[in-house]
Amino acid sequence: MKKARKFRKIISMMLTVAVAAVMVLSPAAVSADSTEDSLSDTYVSLGADLSSSERATVLSLLGLTEADLKECTVLQVTNQEEHEYLDEYLSSNVIGNRAISSVKVVNKDKGNGINVETHNINYCTETMYQNALATAGLEDADVTVVGPFNVSGTAGLIGAIKAYDTMTGKDTAEESVEAATQELVTTSELGESMGDQESASTLVGAVKDKVVSEGLETEEEIRDAIEETADQMDISLTEDQIAKITELMDQIKDLDLDIDALKEQAKGLYDKLASLDIDLSSAQGFFSRIGEFFSNLWDRIFG
Repeated sequence: MKKARKFRKIISMMLTVAVAAVMVLSPAAVSADSTEDSLSDTYVSLGADLSSSERATVLSLLGLTEADLKECTVLQVTNQEEHEYLDEYLSSNVIGNRAISSVKVVNKDKGNGINVETHNINYCTETMYQNALATAGLEDADVTVVGPFNVSGTAGLIGAIKAYDTMTGKDTAEESVEAATQELVTTSELGESMGDQESASTLVGAVKDKVVSEGLETEEEIRDAIEETADQMDISLTEDQIAKITELMDQIKDLDLDIDALKEQAKGLYDKLASLDIDLSSAQGFFSRIGEFFSNLWDRIFG
């Protein structure tokens, strides 16, 4: 009898542990925990001029509900802010008089990089956003840019930077915001004229790599880098296109960007550059530095 009672007690304990494990590992439990974590790390910038129906559409595309917003950090992007950053690069007709583009930024662990997803954005590609946000200094975040219907999405960059600033408690430098905005617009216009937005993103990203990694300073050096990269990609550029990219790079070169940080944040671009076998100057610079190191070591030993 005692053995039977002891056996039943052991079975009862095992069943209790098993039930507890099932409850902890069940999809509902995991979903609840992950949702709570993601919402606490979620920052949303909504267009200030969204109608109620547009707002509902935007939230649905962002994967959020009105109830979810209570647990997120919610900001607004105004039309005035759009004009403040975009008037220099786009006509007022393109910018419009309503702020409706909206953005969700989710804080991620180091090493995540910048990942971008878009919905109803017809002017800027995901790669364009990724490149521009890396230029602005964003790190390790998942970014979703949406419109209630097809929109250009240029204001999405402002919303993402605004959300990121709130997330980190730091203000992105004015010159970084301006360079990122100019990069987004320049790349978009280049892609539109080329009829190939992704190639435009790759070209601008590759040129930026050369400018930053080699520390190019003069207009002549930058133009040479643009023409060399375009030749490698079999892209024909007009003088006007070269001039616009040169102007952009002239602004980017003064930002003191870290090429390793750019590579870490814009992984998609650099994976694509590697697959295209584009001769990146950063690789040349790396091996050059190795050669210089051994040369100096040799001189020190035998000099």
